[in-house]
Amino acid sequence: MSIVTIGLIQASHEVHGDEPVATHKEFAIQKHLGLVRKAAAQGAQIVCLQEIFYCPYFCAEQTTKWYDAAEEIPNGPTTKLFQDVAKELGVVIILPIYEREGIASYYNTAAVIDADGAYLGKYRKHHIPHVGAGGGSCGFWEKYYFKPGNLGYPVFETAYAKVGVYICYDRHFPEGARALGLGGAEIVFNPSATVAGTSEYLWKLEQPAHAVANGYYVAAINRVGTEAPWNMGEFYGQSYLVDPRGSIVTIGSRDQDEVIIGEMDKTLIREVRNVWQFYRDRRPETYDQITHL
Repeated sequence: MSIVTIGLIQASHEVHGDEPVATHKEFAIQKHLGLVRKAAAQGAQIVCLQEIFYCPYFCAEQTTKWYDAAEEIPNGPTTKLFQDVAKELGVVIILPIYEREGIASYYNTAAVIDADGAYLGKYRKHHIPHVGAGGGSCGFWEKYYFKPGNLGYPVFETAYAKVGVYICYDRHFPEGARALGLGGAEIVFNPSATVAGTSEYLWKLEQPAHAVANGYYVAAINRVGTEAPWNMGEFYGQSYLVDPRGSIVTIGSRDQDEVIIGEMDKTLIREVRNVWQFYRDRRPETYDQITHL
Protein backbone atom coordinates (compact mmCIF):
# COMPACT_ATOMS: atom_id res chain seq x y z
CA MET A 1 0.00 0.00 0.00
CA SER A 2 1.81 3.10 -1.21
CA ILE A 3 -0.95 5.67 -0.62
CA VAL A 4 -2.12 6.17 2.97
CA THR A 5 -4.84 8.63 3.96
CA ILE A 6 -4.05 10.72 7.04
CA GLY A 7 -6.59 12.45 9.27
CA LEU A 8 -5.57 15.26 11.63
CA ILE A 9 -8.00 16.56 14.23
CA GLN A 10 -7.89 20.11 15.55
CA ALA A 11 -10.51 21.31 18.01
CA SER A 12 -11.38 23.99 20.52
CA HIS A 13 -12.03 23.29 24.18
CA GLU A 14 -14.93 25.40 25.45
CA VAL A 15 -15.26 24.11 29.02
CA HIS A 16 -14.12 26.72 31.57
CA GLY A 17 -10.97 25.77 33.41
CA ASP A 18 -12.68 26.08 36.79
CA GLU A 19 -14.94 23.12 36.02
CA PRO A 20 -14.08 19.69 37.49
CA VAL A 21 -11.57 17.52 35.63
CA ALA A 22 -14.22 14.88 34.95
CA THR A 23 -16.38 17.46 33.17
CA HIS A 24 -13.50 18.41 30.89
CA LYS A 25 -12.71 14.84 30.01
CA GLU A 26 -16.30 13.83 29.32
CA PHE A 27 -16.88 16.82 27.03
CA ALA A 28 -13.64 16.45 25.08
CA ILE A 29 -13.79 12.68 24.71
CA GLN A 30 -17.30 12.80 23.28
CA LYS A 31 -16.34 15.62 20.94
CA HIS A 32 -13.26 13.81 19.66
CA LEU A 33 -15.06 10.50 19.24
CA GLY A 34 -17.31 12.28 16.78
CA LEU A 35 -14.33 13.79 14.97
CA VAL A 36 -12.53 10.44 14.75
CA ARG A 37 -15.63 8.90 13.22
CA LYS A 38 -15.84 11.80 10.78
CA ALA A 39 -12.21 11.27 9.79
CA ALA A 40 -12.80 7.57 9.20
CA ALA A 41 -15.89 8.35 7.12
CA GLN A 42 -13.68 10.54 4.93
CA GLY A 43 -11.28 7.67 4.35
CA ALA A 44 -8.62 8.35 6.99
CA GLN A 45 -6.53 5.30 7.81
CA ILE A 46 -4.31 6.94 10.44
CA VAL A 47 -5.84 9.58 12.74
CA CYS A 48 -3.98 11.80 15.20
CA LEU A 49 -5.55 13.92 17.94
CA GLN A 50 -4.06 17.07 19.49
CA GLU A 51 -1.78 17.23 22.53
CA ILE A 52 -3.56 15.99 25.72
CA PHE A 53 -6.77 16.15 23.74
CA TYR A 54 -9.20 15.59 26.62
CA CYS A 55 -8.34 18.72 28.63
CA PRO A 56 -7.64 22.39 28.17
CA TYR A 57 -3.98 23.38 28.02
CA PHE A 58 -3.84 23.34 31.82
CA CYS A 59 -0.10 24.06 31.89
CA ALA A 60 -1.11 27.72 31.77
CA GLU A 61 -1.40 27.46 35.55
CA GLN A 62 0.19 25.45 38.35
CA THR A 63 -2.36 23.57 40.43
CA THR A 64 -2.56 19.99 41.65
CA LYS A 65 -6.13 19.70 40.35
CA TRP A 66 -4.93 18.59 36.94
CA TYR A 67 -3.01 15.57 38.24
CA ASP A 68 -6.42 13.92 38.45
CA ALA A 69 -6.60 14.00 34.64
CA ALA A 70 -3.73 11.52 34.32
CA GLU A 71 -4.34 7.86 33.49
CA GLU A 72 -2.29 4.73 33.18
CA ILE A 73 -1.36 3.64 29.67
CA PRO A 74 -2.51 1.23 28.34
CA ASN A 75 -4.71 0.21 31.28
CA GLY A 76 -6.59 3.49 31.66
CA PRO A 77 -10.18 3.94 30.45
CA THR A 78 -9.41 6.39 27.62
CA THR A 79 -6.84 4.16 25.95
CA LYS A 80 -9.18 1.18 26.21
CA LEU A 81 -12.09 3.17 24.78
CA PHE A 82 -10.10 4.26 21.75
CA GLN A 83 -8.76 0.74 21.24
CA ASP A 84 -12.37 -0.32 20.75
CA VAL A 85 -12.99 2.57 18.37
CA ALA A 86 -9.85 1.82 16.34
CA LYS A 87 -10.92 -1.79 15.95
CA GLU A 88 -14.47 -0.83 15.01
CA LEU A 89 -13.36 1.68 12.36
CA GLY A 90 -10.22 -0.09 11.16
CA VAL A 91 -8.06 3.00 11.76
CA VAL A 92 -4.74 3.59 13.46
CA ILE A 93 -5.11 6.18 16.25
CA ILE A 94 -2.39 8.37 17.74
CA LEU A 95 -3.84 9.20 21.17
CA PRO A 96 -2.08 11.96 23.14
CA ILE A 97 -3.10 11.89 26.80
CA TYR A 98 -1.74 12.69 30.26
CA GLU A 99 -0.05 9.61 31.67
CA ARG A 100 0.42 8.50 35.26
CA GLU A 101 2.89 5.73 36.04
CA GLY A 102 2.96 4.36 39.57
CA ILE A 103 2.14 6.79 42.35
CA ALA A 104 4.20 9.84 41.46
CA SER A 105 5.39 9.83 37.84
CA TYR A 106 3.56 11.89 35.22
CA TYR A 107 4.31 12.20 31.51
CA ASN A 108 3.01 13.94 28.41
CA THR A 109 2.42 10.86 26.32
CA ALA A 110 0.87 9.55 23.13
CA ALA A 111 -0.37 5.98 22.85
CA VAL A 112 -0.29 4.31 19.43
CA ILE A 113 -3.19 2.00 18.66
CA ASP A 114 -3.24 -0.21 15.57
CA ALA A 115 -6.18 -0.67 13.21
CA ASP A 116 -7.17 -3.94 14.89
CA GLY A 117 -7.34 -2.22 18.29
CA ALA A 118 -3.99 -3.54 19.49
CA TYR A 119 -1.94 -1.26 21.73
CA LEU A 120 1.48 -0.92 20.07
CA GLY A 121 3.26 1.27 22.59
CA LYS A 122 3.76 4.88 23.60
CA TYR A 123 5.98 7.89 23.18
CA ARG A 124 6.76 10.26 26.05
CA LYS A 125 7.55 13.90 25.32
CA HIS A 126 11.24 14.56 25.90
CA HIS A 127 11.64 18.33 25.85
CA ILE A 128 9.67 19.98 28.66
CA PRO A 129 9.39 23.80 28.60
CA HIS A 130 8.90 25.93 31.69
CA VAL A 131 8.54 29.51 30.57
CA GLY A 132 6.24 32.39 31.42
CA ALA A 133 3.90 34.24 29.12
CA GLY A 134 1.85 37.38 29.54
CA GLY A 135 4.16 38.80 32.20
CA GLY A 136 4.36 35.50 34.07
CA SER A 137 0.71 35.27 35.16
CA CYS A 138 0.33 32.20 32.99
CA GLY A 139 2.63 30.28 30.75
CA PHE A 140 4.05 26.95 29.72
CA TRP A 141 4.57 25.55 33.20
CA GLU A 142 5.15 22.00 31.98
CA LYS A 143 7.86 20.93 34.42
CA TYR A 144 5.22 21.23 37.12
CA TYR A 145 3.24 18.45 35.43
CA PHE A 146 5.56 16.28 33.35
CA LYS A 147 8.77 14.35 33.73
CA PRO A 148 10.97 14.25 30.61
CA GLY A 149 10.41 11.25 28.37
CA ASN A 150 12.49 8.16 29.10
CA LEU A 151 11.45 5.71 26.39
CA GLY A 152 13.69 6.93 23.59
CA TYR A 153 12.33 7.50 20.09
CA PRO A 154 10.32 4.39 19.19
CA VAL A 155 8.93 3.75 15.72
CA PHE A 156 5.71 1.77 15.51
CA GLU A 157 4.92 -0.67 12.70
CA THR A 158 1.21 -0.07 12.12
CA ALA A 159 -1.15 -1.60 9.59
CA TYR A 160 -0.58 1.27 7.17
CA ALA A 161 2.81 2.89 7.82
CA LYS A 162 5.81 3.09 10.14
CA VAL A 163 4.88 5.82 12.60
CA GLY A 164 6.93 8.04 14.88
CA VAL A 165 5.69 10.59 17.41
CA TYR A 166 7.20 13.89 18.54
CA ILE A 167 5.10 16.08 20.88
CA CYS A 168 4.76 19.88 20.69
CA TYR A 169 7.96 21.49 22.07
CA ASP A 170 9.97 18.51 20.80
CA ARG A 171 9.66 20.00 17.32
CA HIS A 172 12.29 22.62 18.15
CA PHE A 173 14.98 19.93 18.43
CA PRO A 174 16.36 18.19 15.32
CA GLU A 175 18.13 15.38 17.16
CA GLY A 176 15.00 13.38 18.01
CA ALA A 177 13.56 14.01 14.56
CA ARG A 178 16.68 12.40 13.09
CA ALA A 179 16.48 9.48 15.54
CA LEU A 180 12.94 8.77 14.37
CA GLY A 181 14.09 8.74 10.76
CA LEU A 182 16.97 6.41 11.54
CA GLY A 183 14.45 4.18 13.29
CA GLY A 184 12.54 3.81 10.04
CA ALA A 185 9.68 6.29 10.46
CA GLU A 186 7.76 7.06 7.28
CA ILE A 187 5.60 9.67 9.01
CA VAL A 188 6.09 11.57 12.26
CA PHE A 189 3.11 13.03 14.13
CA ASN A 190 3.56 16.14 16.26
CA PRO A 191 0.43 16.80 18.36
CA SER A 192 0.69 20.28 19.84
CA ALA A 193 -0.90 23.05 21.86
CA THR A 194 0.76 26.25 20.70
CA VAL A 195 -0.44 29.86 20.74
CA ALA A 196 0.15 32.87 18.55
CA GLY A 197 3.22 34.88 19.41
CA THR A 198 6.92 34.18 19.68
CA SER A 199 7.11 30.83 17.92
CA GLU A 200 4.30 31.04 15.38
CA TYR A 201 6.65 31.87 12.53
CA LEU A 202 8.41 28.56 13.19
CA TRP A 203 5.22 26.52 12.78
CA LYS A 204 5.57 26.19 9.01
CA LEU A 205 9.37 26.31 9.04
CA GLU A 206 10.77 23.71 11.45
CA GLN A 207 8.62 20.74 10.62
CA PRO A 208 8.96 20.97 6.83
CA ALA A 209 12.70 21.19 7.56
CA HIS A 210 12.53 17.95 9.59
CA ALA A 211 10.63 16.33 6.72
CA VAL A 212 13.28 17.34 4.19
CA ALA A 213 16.28 16.52 6.39
CA ASN A 214 14.94 13.04 7.10
CA GLY A 215 12.98 12.14 4.01
CA TYR A 216 9.63 11.45 5.66
CA TYR A 217 6.19 12.98 6.11
CA VAL A 218 5.39 15.13 9.14
CA ALA A 219 1.88 15.71 10.47
CA ALA A 220 1.62 18.80 12.68
CA ILE A 221 -1.51 19.16 14.81
CA ASN A 222 -2.56 22.24 16.80
CA ARG A 223 -5.73 23.12 18.69
CA VAL A 224 -7.86 26.23 18.03
CA GLY A 225 -9.50 29.01 20.02
CA THR A 226 -8.82 30.52 23.42
CA GLU A 227 -9.28 28.84 26.78
CA ALA A 228 -10.70 30.46 29.91
CA PRO A 229 -9.85 31.57 32.49
CA TRP A 230 -6.25 31.89 31.32
CA ASN A 231 -6.77 33.39 27.85
CA MET A 232 -3.04 33.10 27.38
CA GLY A 233 -3.35 33.46 23.61
CA GLU A 234 -5.00 32.11 20.51
CA PHE A 235 -4.37 28.50 19.59
CA TYR A 236 -4.02 29.08 15.88
CA GLY A 237 -4.82 25.70 14.36
CA GLN A 238 -3.37 25.35 10.85
CA SER A 239 -2.74 21.66 11.34
CA TYR A 240 -1.01 20.30 8.27
CA LEU A 241 0.63 17.38 6.51
CA VAL A 242 3.98 18.04 4.83
CA ASP A 243 5.80 15.73 2.43
CA PRO A 244 9.52 14.77 2.23
CA ARG A 245 10.15 17.62 -0.21
CA GLY A 246 8.89 20.13 2.35
CA SER A 247 5.68 20.86 0.44
CA ILE A 248 2.51 21.22 2.49
CA VAL A 249 0.04 18.61 1.22
CA THR A 250 -2.99 19.91 3.14
CA ILE A 251 -3.60 22.45 5.90
CA GLY A 252 -6.46 23.40 8.18
CA SER A 253 -8.00 26.72 9.08
CA ARG A 254 -6.78 29.00 11.82
CA ASP A 255 -9.91 28.94 13.96
CA GLN A 256 -12.28 26.07 13.14
CA ASP A 257 -12.86 22.63 14.63
CA GLU A 258 -12.14 20.33 11.72
CA VAL A 259 -10.69 17.15 10.34
CA ILE A 260 -7.83 17.74 7.92
CA ILE A 261 -7.45 14.95 5.37
CA GLY A 262 -4.35 14.37 3.25
CA GLU A 263 -2.56 11.57 1.46
CA MET A 264 0.97 10.35 2.02
CA ASP A 265 2.69 8.53 -0.83
CA LYS A 266 5.32 6.13 0.45
CA THR A 267 6.94 5.88 -2.98
CA LEU A 268 7.83 9.57 -2.65
CA ILE A 269 9.83 8.80 0.50
CA ARG A 270 12.12 6.44 -1.39
CA GLU A 271 12.32 8.78 -4.36
CA VAL A 272 13.42 11.72 -2.20
CA ARG A 273 15.89 9.65 -0.19
CA ASN A 274 17.46 8.36 -3.40
CA VAL A 275 18.00 11.92 -4.59
CA TRP A 276 19.10 13.45 -1.28
CA GLN A 277 21.35 10.89 0.39
CA PHE A 278 21.43 12.58 3.78
CA TYR A 279 21.55 9.29 5.68
CA ARG A 280 24.40 7.98 3.52
CA ASP A 281 26.44 11.15 3.89
CA ARG A 282 25.97 11.84 7.60
CA ARG A 283 29.07 11.62 9.85
CA PRO A 284 28.01 10.27 13.27
CA GLU A 285 31.63 9.75 14.30
CA THR A 286 32.04 13.53 14.28
CA TYR A 287 29.05 14.28 16.51
CA ASP A 288 30.46 13.40 19.94
CA GLN A 289 30.75 17.08 20.79
CA ILE A 290 26.95 17.40 20.84
CA THR A 291 26.69 15.14 23.87
CA HIS A 292 29.42 16.93 25.84
CA LEU A 293 28.43 20.57 25.55
